[in-house]
Amino acid sequence: MPQFRSNENPMFRSKFSEDIFKHKYAHHGCETWDALSSVLVDDVCKEYLSKDDRDALKRMITDLKFIPGGRYLYYAGRENKFFNNCYLLKAEEDTREDWADISWKSESCLMTGGGIGIDYSVYREEGRILNGTGGLSSGPIPKMQMVNEIGRRVMQGGSRRSAIYASLNWKHADVDKFLTSKNWYDMPVGETGFSVGQVKEQDFNFNAPLDMTNVSVNYDTEWLLNYWKTGDVGDTFKQNVRQALSTAEPGFSFNFFDKENETLRNACTEVTSADDSDVCNLGSVNMGRIESLSEFAEVVELGTKFLLCGTLRAKLPYDKVYETREKNRRLGLGLMGMHEWLIKGGQKYEVTEGLHKWLSVYKGVSDHVSSSFADTLGCSRPVANRAIAPTGSIGILAGTSTGVEPIFAVAYKRRYLKGGNRWHYQYVVDSAAQEIIDLYGIDPKNIESALDLAEDYQRRMKFQADVQDYVDMSISSTINLPKWGSKLNNEDTVEEFTNTLASYAHRLRGFTVYPDGCRGGQPLSSVPYSEAVEKLGEEFEEGLETHDVCDITGHGGSCGV
Repeated sequence: MPQFRSNENPMFRSKFSEDIFKHKYAHHGCETWDALSSVLVDDVCKEYLSKDDRDALKRMITDLKFIPGGRYLYYAGRENKFFNNCYLLKAEEDTREDWADISWKSESCLMTGGGIGIDYSVYREEGRILNGTGGLSSGPIPKMQMVNEIGRRVMQGGSRRSAIYASLNWKHADVDKFLTSKNWYDMPVGETGFSVGQVKEQDFNFNAPLDMTNVSVNYDTEWLLNYWKTGDVGDTFKQNVRQALSTAEPGFSFNFFDKENETLRNACTEVTSADDSDVCNLGSVNMGRIESLSEFAEVVELGTKFLLCGTLRAKLPYDKVYETREKNRRLGLGLMGMHEWLIKGGQKYEVTEGLHKWLSVYKGVSDHVSSSFADTLGCSRPVANRAIAPTGSIGILAGTSTGVEPIFAVAYKRRYLKGGNRWHYQYVVDSAAQEIIDLYGIDPKNIESALDLAEDYQRRMKFQADVQDYVDMSISSTINLPKWGSKLNNEDTVEEFTNTLASYAHRLRGFTVYPDGCRGGQPLSSVPYSEAVEKLGEEFEEGLETHDVCDITGHGGSCGV
């Protein structure tokens, strides 16, 4: 296979990586990855780090060993420094003033380029009498829809569409309505004979309920203790599982014991908080590019310092966010390239003894450095240091496996909208997989992928739980599953999946699945390695009547990510 080579950005492993950089992050003064790395480190750290540390950080970012979150990359060298990826908002009381306040805060945050997450559990259920007016409450779901529409109309930072999260407690009176709030294929479009889901397959921009919003149910200590005492997960949890296995949503937010009040989540769910107007401050260490444990410790140290400097430099949308940041100074140092690291070591997708050792360094160094460096800077110590984001765009930049996820597929078609209404696609060979094939002569058929693990969800759950032991916030991880109604995912498998997930719940902070084909217009489809190699680097336009949707069967299939 011909290898990609870039004169401008020699560290990129694929044209796909370079295209993402040029499309999303390159701008005046930051036309190359090396230039952006230098500008960004000076933007964030010049006042706080020595020249030697800044030079080391620049090398690490240039070499793709540490990559700050996407908002850091986007705002490098720009006048505004909105470096935070997301904002966590709390509905604090069910009043007209709070409803209006949530709308104002949502719009203010979205305009900076950051996503938002909101817990609506305090809002009373639909139909409750309003003593002040004599009217009836509309319940939390219409408010979610209002925020969803704000997200639809606001182009984040003038550059991207909104990312929104909404959650509701499992005991809320409207939870049954919430569970089915995104069942688009059950919602007719007038008298057309089509459902919302069917129309959205044809027109990605067609308005659908909560289509800008990821939804999740919160489970607290009361739920867990009842499960441990009785063995019964309850009807809500059972229905939640069935919904997830068939439609992917709602997800599961687990908040137990000392974390019970941390019901606020960012759009991708990895950052948690109990405090209104908290922020995501993200950056990821790329294990796939790091050769030794000592080097890993150094990258973790400087990545932690970088993010702490970010808490002193980032501009924020309104005063309360500054107050909460000063109180919590939350860092979100994450990991990516974990599966690449395992494959290079000849290991399966498991938390091995060697990985435990690296994760221990990740935890120990970040905790020590965040406290000691905060003392040096004379600022408050961070209340939490580690959250593992999905690293979609920056994972593509690094050409590695995203977050803690396994490689989706060795080769796939990536489908995307161009010009707002036309589907295009490219053939992609996973760059981490290709490097392993080139370096070690491994047969592509022998590289384990997310599609292989779709048939072994218990191993995916265990892996996530084992990594969670080293993370003080949460992990954004989506487990791929076969299509609903298939042999491995149907009504008969719901009970077993329910029991397995419940048994791991106390070790997880969140959980999400993606059954194949559950959403129209899904972006990725597995293809044979030889086909992708043959068509690599070409761009194709797809007829609007065709869709890259196929079932997971054997080692093939598709999935949205």
